[in-house]
Amino acid sequence: MKPKSKVLIIAGSDSSGGAGIQADIKTVTALGSYAMTAITAITSQNTMGVKSIVSINSKEILNQIVFTCKDIKPDAIKIGMLHSSKVIKSVIDGLNKVKISKIVLDPVMVAKNGARLIDKKAINILKNKLIKKVSLITPNIPEAEILTQTKIKNINDMEYAANILLGHGAKNVLIKGGHLNKEIVPDLFLNKKEIKIFRNKRISTKNTHGTGCTLSSAIATYFSCGKVLKKSCELGTKYVNSAIGSNLQYGKGRGPINHLSSIVIKKNFR
Repeated sequence: MKPKSKVLIIAGSDSSGGAGIQADIKTVTALGSYAMTAITAITSQNTMGVKSIVSINSKEILNQIVFTCKDIKPDAIKIGMLHSSKVIKSVIDGLNKVKISKIVLDPVMVAKNGARLIDKKAINILKNKLIKKVSLITPNIPEAEILTQTKIKNINDMEYAANILLGHGAKNVLIKGGHLNKEIVPDLFLNKKEIKIFRNKRISTKNTHGTGCTLSSAIATYFSCGKVLKKSCELGTKYVNSAIGSNLQYGKGRGPINHLSSIVIKKNFR
């Protein structure tokens, strides 16, 4: 099988493999595309939580982005964990140099166990400068609340917050509704011309580590293959729902989802 497109992932590493760059590579590969990376941080973590975060030098992050794209030009870029203002500035510099139009930003701020993964100064730069450079931003409800300084308790609040993000320069917003604790999970897609709510039945499981990373990478992959952004979001949510449905029992805490759920291997290996 020949890859359908090329995706550059700018994100942090998750040693447990459930989230971060590892989840991103698995997702892009499982959906039939070619993954490249620019690693922003190395984390020591497992399903129970984050033990430590080691930042990669911002100059080296810039080098990874520019040097990689100079040789293999990506069809889309997915951006994940950016934990400091220096890192965000280097990513913005990199985006200015490589000039890729299709960019999906997952504003990773809080880990599943509640650990804060980004500082306040970095949040302001992300909100006021980086948002304007991307095609889509995909916050979950806690992240959207931080970015908009509002409380989100229902779909109307999600729409209100999404409009605030449009006011900050976002072109398209997808607010993920998993934190609403509803039986049917609403993910709200919004831009200045349209609004669409994707609804998926909630799957009862604690094993949802890496869903945000996976969704944004899935969207970037579909987008890179030529799907329109709204359709890419719809297909991305379906892929994640399928991956959650496998309910892998790995680890003692919040386990990972199954990135291989979309793959059927027909060849026998000996």
